[in-house]
Amino acid sequence: MAPEESAEAAPLLRSFERRFLAARALSSFPWQSLEEKLRDSSGSELLLDILQKPSGDSVTLSESTAIISHGTTGLVTWNAALYLAEWAMENPAGFAHRTVLELGSGAGLTGLAICKMCRPRAYVFSDCHSHVLEQLQGNILLNGLSLEPNVAALAQHPGHDTADAESPRVTVARVDWDVVTVPQLAAFQPDIVIAADVLYCPETVLSLVGVLQKLSACQKDQRAPDAYVAFTIRNPETCQLFTTELGRAGIPWEEVPRHDQKLFPYEEHSEMAILKLML
Repeated sequence: MAPEESAEAAPLLRSFERRFLAARALSSFPWQSLEEKLRDSSGSELLLDILQKPSGDSVTLSESTAIISHGTTGLVTWNAALYLAEWAMENPAGFAHRTVLELGSGAGLTGLAICKMCRPRAYVFSDCHSHVLEQLQGNILLNGLSLEPNVAALAQHPGHDTADAESPRVTVARVDWDVVTVPQLAAFQPDIVIAADVLYCPETVLSLVGVLQKLSACQKDQRAPDAYVAFTIRNPETCQLFTTELGRAGIPWEEVPRHDQKLFPYEEHSEMAILKLML
């Protein structure tokens, strides 16, 4: 393929990789244009470039095709969940042999990626909607992970270490941010707390800050967990409310530098950020 042809095909190639190879819904895709590029190509460089991309472990996911389903947005994967998963896979040492509590797990992609690629000791998926919790359990089993019946079962074998195990200990917990208690959160014994794309309205912002305060309060002589919140900047006022409420709650924060690798098919122009919180 001539250099000028390669330059013209580059955007098409990236779109093909993101949407087709990632099994994303294709509302409109320039198949005719792709066919023309392939026909005009003097060789098979375009297909070779696609097929020779490195691959790793896979995540299989069942999710809703509707943005809102059963009265919740938690049955579909959102951009910041993909962004957080990429960051975690670029920084696996921060999760290795540790217990992770995810707030608002949704369809579960972030947690499944971390479980498969970052070797945590234990992972607690959590949400509050019954349909989301049911889907979460199905997706965990779909990916070959075993489910512990409850959080108490995670603590029955404190010596369990992923250095000697094929997969982390995993459970799904119902956590309503507005009613969960400090003792209930303390029972999770998290080393890391994460959340993605949960800043979609002022009410959820206030609820999230409230549960972060409770997590901070349940740390007595223990080291406070690391906490990371990833979000898409859709409404700057909502993001500003989050940082303002963190300040009122006495929770310092800093923005995590943007990571380099792009593995998932979120929109290129989406503006996303990850904040590290000091609980």
